[in-house]
Amino acid sequence: MVERAYLVAVHRRDRPAEEAEDLLRELRELVTTLGIGIVGEQRIEVREFQARLLMGTGKGEDLREAMKELEADCLVFDNELSPAQQRNWEAFTGCTCIDRQEVILDIFGERAQTREAKLQVELARMEYNLPRLKKAWSHLGRQGGGGGGGGGGGANRGEGEQQIELDRRMVRTRIAALKEDLAQVRAQRNTQRTQRSRVPLPGAAIVGYTNAGKSSLLHALSGSDIYVADKLFATLDTSTRRVDLPNGRPLLLTDTVGFVRSLPHRLVEAFKATLEEAILADFLLHVLDVNAPQVEAFHQTTLDVLKELGADQKRIITVFNKIDLVENRAALASVRAKHPDALFISTHSGEGLEKLQQRMADQLADQVTQLRLLIPHERGDLVARLHDQARVHHVGYEDDGVHLEVTLPNRLAEDFKSWES
Repeated sequence: MVERAYLVAVHRRDRPAEEAEDLLRELRELVTTLGIGIVGEQRIEVREFQARLLMGTGKGEDLREAMKELEADCLVFDNELSPAQQRNWEAFTGCTCIDRQEVILDIFGERAQTREAKLQVELARMEYNLPRLKKAWSHLGRQGGGGGGGGGGGANRGEGEQQIELDRRMVRTRIAALKEDLAQVRAQRNTQRTQRSRVPLPGAAIVGYTNAGKSSLLHALSGSDIYVADKLFATLDTSTRRVDLPNGRPLLLTDTVGFVRSLPHRLVEAFKATLEEAILADFLLHVLDVNAPQVEAFHQTTLDVLKELGADQKRIITVFNKIDLVENRAALASVRAKHPDALFISTHSGEGLEKLQQRMADQLADQVTQLRLLIPHERGDLVARLHDQARVHHVGYEDDGVHLEVTLPNRLAEDFKSWES
């Protein structure tokens, strides 16, 4: 088991050193999340990336010596490595070498709970591994070296090549099966959404950087039991709960998977079924940890991913969480100045939650209609439906029927126009 990791971030000179340091710090947190011990780290600046090792041989040798001194048994790059670069580093150092993508894939693999999330992670893993199969069978190509006449070596190399091709075929078959399974899951999701849309409740999605407090917010607003933990990617599975807004209007609120900078594109693709909640929502709650040193970068990361998903034009309520933990009041004032329309809350203490609920209600103000209704006594089902899906301001039981004053969604209003009094 890998227990002594050495972290490295390679960046070009034209990239701000502070940004590279932030990403290296984030890599440290990601690796720690996997329970791997870290013995050292460094940031390496290069003029241009080199094809073989990302850096020149001299800097590579210095890095190898630093690893030996600390007895590191795993090299973890913040950069995305090609399969060839990964093999080159393992041959160069004699140690396991992984990149940021593989770290995130491993975390996702540990966190996935539902069938959908597991399918999505396995698909991303298979697509990541496909071009790296050569490494797994390279030993078959080395077994025949030194034999006279080259016959044995050629046969063994052929065996390795045949095994690689068989493995590639198996992986491609599995990828196709996973995509088919995910298509069925998406179809089931669409069926669930169709059933949900028959109950005309508006929907909102909580988006944001991982560990910003999204699940905590869903728990605080809905009062439902949601898994909450102070760690990266605590949950990969969406949770939808009903929230009753101050005006009595019910809302379906969905938590989504957290974002992270340099999130592997294949994971964005694999998790689109999960993130579709953000695309279909009436509005979004963008949650940030106000104490994060890189909070502005995290803010931009989420907006970039939303743009990639086609959800960047949605109405967004920006929410800065964890204000109960703020120590630097000047930094807080700076964030408030940059985001004058944002709300500042604490899911732990409850501060600011009432304002947030009112802002959420305001987002739906143009989607409701006020009606005076007269419902026959024998249509108790309609009265019950109004109590469940609308805000009932007044109920009066008279000889001619049930008199109600209600505020209800526009989509629902059409069903009750014939009962107007």
